Amino acid sequence: MERIEPNKLTENFFENISNEWMLITAGDKEKFNTMTASWGGIGFLWNKPVAFIFVRPERYTFEFLEKGDYFTVSFLGMENKDIHKICGKKSGRDIDKVKETGLVPHFTEMGNVCFEQSRITLECKKLYTDQIKKEGFADPEYIDRWYNTHGNFHQMYVAEIVNAWI
Repeated sequence: MERIEPNKLTENFFENISNEWMLITAGDKEKFNTMTASWGGIGFLWNKPVAFIFVRPERYTFEFLEKGDYFTVSFLGMENKDIHKICGKKSGRDIDKVKETGLVPHFTEMGNVCFEQSRITLECKKLYTDQIKKEGFADPEYIDRWYNTHGNFHQMYVAEIVNAWI
């Protein structure tokens, strides 16, 4: 993998996140988990390149996100949708996702987990986290659509992109 400055990325992250999807991975060499996500974004905040992600507390990856200061966001390309389907529907509490999917873990210099199959990985340091709150919605339609029947409110993480790898 080759390091690239985050501001040099020319990706269409609207397309990547919504259609290609991404893996959010947290933990270390000893123990980690990854999950598929299709909500989030990339931007600029507090004079830093940032990623923001949303994870429900019932997801196994949530435990790893809460314990550590770093996580990665990896884009595997459309050709790896089957990996995303497994990592999005099955829990790391129940299966070994690496074994089940054929993902090959790679550890960054900082010890964070990404995968050899990744075409882009963003290594992120948590800056801010908060739970989405019912009273924060300007349009209650989104509460009914995404939370009344789907589970707990998401935890939002805003993180500095400290490294980008291609």
